[in-house]
Amino acid sequence: MSAALGRHLVALAVGLVFGAGLLVSGMTQPAKVLAFLDVTGSWDPSLMFVMASAIPVYAVVYRLALRRPRPLLSDAFVLPSRSGLDARLIGGAALFGIGWGLSGYCPGPAVVSLASGALDVVVFVAMTALGMWLAARCERPRARS
Repeated sequence: MSAALGRHLVALAVGLVFGAGLLVSGMTQPAKVLAFLDVTGSWDPSLMFVMASAIPVYAVVYRLALRRPRPLLSDAFVLPSRSGLDARLIGGAALFGIGWGLSGYCPGPAVVSLASGALDVVVFVAMTALGMWLAARCERPRARS
C-alpha cells in the first residue's frame, strides 16, 4: 500500500468517526443547535457537554502528538504561524457565528447532514463552498503583493 493511499484511508476513517460523533451528539440537528444558542429562551445546554468532552481529549492528544519527532503519515507538523488577533480574524469569526446562529448549521455537521438530502442543507453547503471559493479568489491578489 502506498503512503498516499494510507493517508487517504486514515483521513476517511477519522472523518467517519468525526461524522458519527456529530450524529450521536445531535450537532447535525439545527433545532438542537439553535436551542443551545437561545440562552434567553428555551436553552438546551446539552451541546455544551459535547464541547466540554472534546476539549480535554484534544488537549491530551495534541500534547502527545507534538512529543513525536514527526507525524505518523507526514514529513513534518504543519502548525499555524500567526498567533495575534486582527480585523480579518475577528470579522471572519463574526461572519461564521452569524451564519451558524441564523442557520443552525456549522460547516462540519452540515457536510454530515448532506446524507439526508434536505434542500436547506444542500443550499447551505453550496453557499459555504461558494463563500470559500470567493474568499480564495479575493486572497490571491493579496498574496501576490
